[in-house]
Amino acid sequence: MSRRLGSLLYAAALVMVIGAGCATPRAMPTAATAAAPSASRSTSSAAAATWTTLTELPTGMPPSSPSATTAAPATSAVARTTAIPSASETTSTSRVTTSTTSCGIPTALLGRDLTAVPGAAKVVALTFDAGANANGVAPILATLSERRATATFFLTGAFVSSFPAASRQIATTYPIGNHTQNHVDLTRLTTAQVLGEIRTGAASIRTVTGVDPHPYFRFPYGAVNAATISLANAECYVPFRWTVDTLGWEGMAGGMSADGVLQRVVGALRPGAIVLMHVGSNPDDGTTFDADALPRVIDAVRAQGYTLVTLESVLPSTP
Repeated sequence: MSRRLGSLLYAAALVMVIGAGCATPRAMPTAATAAAPSASRSTSSAAAATWTTLTELPTGMPPSSPSATTAAPATSAVARTTAIPSASETTSTSRVTTSTTSCGIPTALLGRDLTAVPGAAKVVALTFDAGANANGVAPILATLSERRATATFFLTGAFVSSFPAASRQIATTYPIGNHTQNHVDLTRLTTAQVLGEIRTGAASIRTVTGVDPHPYFRFPYGAVNAATISLANAECYVPFRWTVDTLGWEGMAGGMSADGVLQRVVGALRPGAIVLMHVGSNPDDGTTFDADALPRVIDAVRAQGYTLVTLESVLPSTP
């Protein structure tokens, strides 16, 4: 009996020991190890987000702008020697403001391609682009002189090189602006190429006329985007567009005439209007409708109570 009781007690003790061992957790993950997989997933998501940001086009870059992969190398090269903002910085107003403050350009004019003279004054600014040829220069200058009128001229570097005498004659009396070197669409160029067009155009104008075209700038074809405006501002220029294009340059093939030029100007009159005309003739028919219509344009503008001004009334030329 004692032996049997002893066996039973031994068996009971053995069961308790085994049961206790089985109750001990095996490789149960701790709080730290449990969080690890989640942390790994978060890290992967963050990395993916960062990669997405890095591979996207710079914020505000218009679709027609040069691609980031094209413009970036040129921008980097420029940034090492100048204060020109990179393509990814073109939407940074503070960067542009800082780089142009020393130029004397009001911050309110930054980032804009002006289509009218700011303010409510009853003024009109006649502007002439000079790029193709100088066939209308003589009659235009004669009309302005005879009627004691004024205007602003935008010259390309190629124009002043081809027509130095006419260019000097213009610059002697009227404000001149930079219309680039070769009159190309700047929105299709890399940053370095845009700067080359602007700077080479200015150098050509200074060399031929002795006049610095700053701070007046006009984009060829009116082709513009935020990136090219930022570059022009950083080069100490204010871009001036127009309120109305007379279309006199289209010639007879475009259905234009001197009467048509006059009608377009009169129809667009409003305080601060900027009128776009050209000094050259149509390359196909040789017409100079802008020059032909100019006397009547001046008379019509004044008859409606407007005063003709230059762009210096908006922004004085830099010292």
